[in-house]
Amino acid sequence: MKRSYTLSDHLKFIIPSLLGVFLFMTPVGSGDGLTIPIAILAGWVQEALADQLSAIMMIIIVLTSVLTVIAKITGPDAFRKTPFFQGLFYTSTFWTITRVVAAVFAVMVFFRLGPEAVHSDVTGQMLLGDLLHVLFAVFLFAGLFLPLLMNYGLLDFFGTLMTKVMRPLFKLPGRSSIDSLASWIGDGTIGVLMTSKQYEEGYYTKREAAVIGTTFSVVSITFTLVIFGEMNLGNMFIPFYLTVIAAGFIAALIMPRIPPLSKKADTYVTDSADGIDEEIPAGYNSFTLGYEKALDRAGKQNSVYKFFKEGGQNILDMWMGVAPIVMAFGLIALIIAEFTPIFSWLGLPFIPLLELMQVPYAGEASETMLIGFADMFLPAIIGASIEAEITRFIIGALSVTQLIYMSEVGGLLLGSKVPVSLKDLFIIFLLRTLITLPIITLIAHMIF
Repeated sequence: MKRSYTLSDHLKFIIPSLLGVFLFMTPVGSGDGLTIPIAILAGWVQEALADQLSAIMMIIIVLTSVLTVIAKITGPDAFRKTPFFQGLFYTSTFWTITRVVAAVFAVMVFFRLGPEAVHSDVTGQMLLGDLLHVLFAVFLFAGLFLPLLMNYGLLDFFGTLMTKVMRPLFKLPGRSSIDSLASWIGDGTIGVLMTSKQYEEGYYTKREAAVIGTTFSVVSITFTLVIFGEMNLGNMFIPFYLTVIAAGFIAALIMPRIPPLSKKADTYVTDSADGIDEEIPAGYNSFTLGYEKALDRAGKQNSVYKFFKEGGQNILDMWMGVAPIVMAFGLIALIIAEFTPIFSWLGLPFIPLLELMQVPYAGEASETMLIGFADMFLPAIIGASIEAEITRFIIGALSVTQLIYMSEVGGLLLGSKVPVSLKDLFIIFLLRTLITLPIITLIAHMIF
């Protein structure tokens, strides 16, 4: 039976959702051309705090490391009274060591201690004095305003509308579009966590969970902004993002239909699980059902304090969860890239392919092709110095569409219940690279 709603119920869904869409997805004019409001706000913060941001990021990374070590020594009961901090700081031994290494690196870079390879302008200074500044500013606003998109019914509305699209196109339940939207708007890790949870609860089969986790836990618009800023592409964010969406869409059509994903069993985690009822009740269509679900979701949001509390937690999660990983993995990979020929060797097979597609500076670009498996930021960091704008465009867009990077989504998938192995992830990464590279290059040649 349909419920009746007041004007206030409708406005509670419509106003926050429209505000979120404006902040995260609406192109607006700036001095450099078109961008989105979140990027403009981030730019102001970067300018205002330009001289302090390196010190701020060093303090955040060191503080994260200290609290993580305290939590590790204390054991699972650490920060028990605040589950958010318990989840943030009580991590596995591997991530504890990663954060300690990041703190040591951050101090060495800030005070220019130790070997020059650690704190040179093309390694540590580039990370702490440039990329981490962008991360700080973008995460500050993206984290704060994320609940506008997540909590007021927009995801529920689109999830119901997308049911008739997801099955024929991607062989997936309609609700998987919510996982995709959540990771696109918020963070790839959100998509993985949602997928794992729903798989464990019997909503997805093994094949569906593997496909959603590796194909639809897309790189968020927040991270895409950071990559775009690092590639120094001026006023091209809209064409850049449309290129990423086009390449990602085609990869999403192909990947579920080829091994290893197509070989996964279409069975549920438990015998009692019977999947999802995607039937639309009598008296509804997908729009009216989705709209009602959105109103119900928005109706549960009654606290301004809770909004800002969740926004603040998002910011801390991004700052303290991501910055140490970027500092540790990023610096090691940059040192390897700058002072050893390893990535040159790994990229050699791509040189003929890039030359065939008429990509300028094919040799330099080839070094970025596989480095993204370690961390998504690394191709952008290494490719940022290439002179040709079209090549930087291709590298940046490819790094976003490759999707499986071990420092975050890949590591999280391996630690989750989603049935994929390290070998699966590397094969999927390679396939995504080979599928999306020609598409991105073709679009880039049309733009430039």
